[in-house]
Amino acid sequence: MTESLPQADQTAALGQTAPQPVGISCSRGFASWLTRHDVSLAFTSYQSGRLYLVGVGPDGKLSFNERFLARAMGMWADQQRILLSTEFQLWRFENILTPGQPKEDGCDRFYIPRVAHTTGDIDVHEIEVLKDGRIVFVNTAYSCLAFLSPTHSFTPFWKPPFISKLAAEDRCHLNGLALQDGEPAFVTTVSRSDVINGWRARRAEGGCVIDIRSNEIITGTLSMPHSPRWHQNELWVLNSGTGYLGTVDIATGTFDPRVFCPGFLRGLAFHDGHAIVGLSLPRDGSFSGLQLDDELKKRDADPWCGVQIINLKSGDIVEWIRLEGPVTELFAVSAIPGVRQPMALGFLTDEIRNTISIQMPEETMP
Repeated sequence: MTESLPQADQTAALGQTAPQPVGISCSRGFASWLTRHDVSLAFTSYQSGRLYLVGVGPDGKLSFNERFLARAMGMWADQQRILLSTEFQLWRFENILTPGQPKEDGCDRFYIPRVAHTTGDIDVHEIEVLKDGRIVFVNTAYSCLAFLSPTHSFTPFWKPPFISKLAAEDRCHLNGLALQDGEPAFVTTVSRSDVINGWRARRAEGGCVIDIRSNEIITGTLSMPHSPRWHQNELWVLNSGTGYLGTVDIATGTFDPRVFCPGFLRGLAFHDGHAIVGLSLPRDGSFSGLQLDDELKKRDADPWCGVQIINLKSGDIVEWIRLEGPVTELFAVSAIPGVRQPMALGFLTDEIRNTISIQMPEETMP
């Protein structure tokens, strides 16, 4: 089936032409899967500057909410808040709907952009919220993890042991962060290079998973790894240059490939016994010439751009979204449990000027 996207945010703004529409097809059971598992999804495409929120409308059909933000990339989402990195800012979107009071169109979460922290162009990749509420993010340009600063672009928190200097040189392509018990635990880098853009010559192998608490390099044999996640006492990683989702043995550094997906993998979430994975088309120059090409050829397959849902018990891909047209790369994928139909307010129409909500004084009192 093919879903048409709402046109409200596809108007010209600031002299720009309307973005080219995207063709979206989905597995027949996708809406049913979201309903059964009480979840909605969010994913970003920095290459085309899009944020997608996917849920189920009152009519039982899939709802796609598309919003345009330049270089929409790293993302963290829950029922109340979305954090989103863009070209030179980190945005905080807040839901203004109260439980049990959906909008007229049926959406039960309406996220409004409330606060933007201007970081400058530091290429923010993944974003996480720690158990104490602080926001930590992967500062890829400066090869470090960082916190927001009230007065500066960022506050460095940690850098790989092989990085000798904080410089806007994207030396190792630090790109992913996994929490354990609400604290930063593991990161992924494409290489252990310590020179400007050195990782680009190390895409086929040399990708690292690092335990930031001990500075131990658990493995240095992966191909462009992304999206590390600690889930059910296992460290999951996308070995993106090969097309495999798998786990890394912390003791031995061995990568155990679990499932092959036909694309360059970035973006990983887990929900109710399933992995939700983002796929991108191989990019000429950066993503080509990798093992992924051989894996696709062996399977007589074309690469995908989209999202695939994997049953962790069987390893089967049970549902999927496929995008065609101007969107060729995805980055972040989030599951939002307990939300049926999320929507967000964009910047390209007058809706953002005319959407006013009031928090009454008693709502802030204990």
